Amino acid sequence: MNRKQRLTLERIKARPERSDIQWKDIENMLIALGAEITEGSGSRVRIFLGGVRAVFHRPHPQKETDKGAVKSVRRFFEAAGE
Repeated sequence: MNRKQRLTLERIKARPERSDIQWKDIENMLIALGAEITEGSGSRVRIFLGGVRAVFHRPHPQKETDKGAVKSVRRFFEAAGE
């Protein structure tokens, strides 16, 4: 992982949850960690990492991920052993 991807991971793990993390940064970090990302219908994104599957919705029209989604991504990382 590069510096920006490590920073994104730190921001996801930070408490209280941040609401200024761009979704594209989260996806780039997931790819660097070896996650498989596939497109679902609409804004859905299916992610497979460490034997764990999850489905998230890309935020739109804004680029930033809301606090609830950041919390869900953090739980996904914990379940995947990251």
